[in-house]
Amino acid sequence: MPTIKDIAREAGVSVTTVSNVIHGKSSHVAPETVERINKIMDAYHYTPNMSARALVNKSSRIIGLINHLVPQTHGNFMIDPFFSAVSGGVEREVRTRGYYLMMRTVQNTEELMSLFRNWNLDGLIIPGVFQDTFYSAIKKSGIPAVFLDSYLNDTSVLKVGINDYQGGYMATKHLIQKGHRNVVFVSPHFDGDEGVIYQRYCGYRDALKEAGIPFDNANVYAADISVDSGIALGRQLADRTDVSAVFATADVLAAGIMSGLQQKGVRVPDDKSIIGFDDVFLSQITAPQLTTIHQDADEKGSLAAGLLIDHIEKHSSGKSVTLPISLVERESVRQR
Repeated sequence: MPTIKDIAREAGVSVTTVSNVIHGKSSHVAPETVERINKIMDAYHYTPNMSARALVNKSSRIIGLINHLVPQTHGNFMIDPFFSAVSGGVEREVRTRGYYLMMRTVQNTEELMSLFRNWNLDGLIIPGVFQDTFYSAIKKSGIPAVFLDSYLNDTSVLKVGINDYQGGYMATKHLIQKGHRNVVFVSPHFDGDEGVIYQRYCGYRDALKEAGIPFDNANVYAADISVDSGIALGRQLADRTDVSAVFATADVLAAGIMSGLQQKGVRVPDDKSIIGFDDVFLSQITAPQLTTIHQDADEKGSLAAGLLIDHIEKHSSGKSVTLPISLVERESVRQR
């Protein structure tokens, strides 16, 4: 097995140049040099010993993608196609930049501290964090982190998200503009006055208020992010003859609700209209296709990983990024 010195000698470059190519830090290396080095490594089936290099550099080159939002009843976080799309964006950017990805569910601060003790992580990407003891433990650890979809009153941290309030408002206003007055709001369970779901809920309430429609707490439902939960709720909502429209804060919930409604003989959108959120692949394969609020989940993951690695490598360019959203009209909402 050739060494990195052998690769450098054959390529006619320094060991440092070969190391930079191996670790994806080749922006200042001529493209033809990168190609030459890669061809030599491929010819020798060269695999870098990342563990040994980690000991020398005190860097594992491992990025942790941490989930700590566990379904209350059943399922797992990978069922959510939005999180899967975000994870795909993270993985691609991490791989391109010469790092490795660890995905782990951590339910509480104790599990988080155990993770920190047992793994030398270079950085963390964590969605849906609140300003609590969990967040304090992350800050205290000193491990660089990017917080996804987290409403934190801390300007010193890296954050990537969208305007969730605007998304909730846009979805509800669209239904109202289509003539719907009794609109159900469906989301995962949320507590308190913070976080993504709360922001979408506030947008929903304010759109109702703007249209002069009284808020009714009986129109607010909670369900896990899963198709099964959505189907069960859809079957329940089929009996709400007073309701003409549903706003679900995730496409997977909307798809499940649509299926549950149709199982009970309720037609979408003829009998009830429905709008989702995220614009994941499910929204285009439901029947009818789902009207939804679009956000680029893949870009969100890729951007988060890029920001984190830039920060780790000491050339960070920003603290917070808010990605755009838009309404995508398809076939699941009709004019009353």
